Amino acid sequence: MKFIRDLKEGDRLFDIYLCKHKQAAVTKNGKPYENVILQDKTGTIDAKVWEPNNPGIGDYDAMDYIEVYGDVNNFQGTLQVSVKRIRVCKEGEYDPAEYLPVSSKNIDTMYQELLELIQGIRNPYLKKLLESFFVEDEEFGKVFRSSSAAKTVHHGFVGGLLEHTLSVTKLCDYYCSSYPILNRDLLLTAAMCHDMGKIRELSPFPLNDYTDDGQLLGHIMIGSQMVAEHAGKIAGFPHKLLSEVQHCILAHHGKYEFGSPKLPALMEAVALYHADDTDAKLETFKEILENNRENTGWLGYNRLLETNMRMSSF
Repeated sequence: MKFIRDLKEGDRLFDIYLCKHKQAAVTKNGKPYENVILQDKTGTIDAKVWEPNNPGIGDYDAMDYIEVYGDVNNFQGTLQVSVKRIRVCKEGEYDPAEYLPVSSKNIDTMYQELLELIQGIRNPYLKKLLESFFVEDEEFGKVFRSSSAAKTVHHGFVGGLLEHTLSVTKLCDYYCSSYPILNRDLLLTAAMCHDMGKIRELSPFPLNDYTDDGQLLGHIMIGSQMVAEHAGKIAGFPHKLLSEVQHCILAHHGKYEFGSPKLPALMEAVALYHADDTDAKLETFKEILENNRENTGWLGYNRLLETNMRMSSF
């Protein structure tokens, strides 16, 4: 099997992949085509079925395992498959474990690092709040460890939410060493909680798609509610402290146009916003470079990063 991360421009594709997404569309000239996302354990790749009525295109749907024949092209700096033929595969022709993208880092090790950071929290209320999620709630811990941090943009793999959360928390810890005025307990608590709402915003793998609550509320609001629910069960939890943790969560996207319900009003909220933005963008850049390892030239304009991209010289 040729994994998606090993594909390069000009490759002829003939292998089995999970059809993660399928959507009918129409070109500017009114010609029907289909947008498809193919997935294996190394990642995803966009695909186009330009002639969906071709006899070689079998009757398939999202979440089917399909044998794909096509060509790998470069479109605006991103690899894309032009599909010629599709056949739905039968059970036994594929191993489902080969189609779930998983963090390259050890999940158990990352979770232990997060637990060690929790032990370093001095404020008893914030420490208890974190322990109520990551230590005492076994179901939460299990789901958190297996969830992704996004549907497709960055950390969209098993363990992605944990990897992203740990990275953001470590960045915030560094900020505290450089800017001692920051309230470390508050900032690290908010960092560990900032994206926890994604366990309810996104469905489990292999679907990893938006739930009804994800569509209606979003992970920012869900995460703020989760923190309030747990804090409400801790006797004497200070209202002002809870408001500050919730504010950091509600403001961690930084700007209204980025989906943030609030603008950062605390220094800790500003720090969390930049740590989250830094990790998300660097991971996005890293994943794009890894998917274009054979291309040493310019990769084209990326909408999220708002720039033309190229790998640096070594």
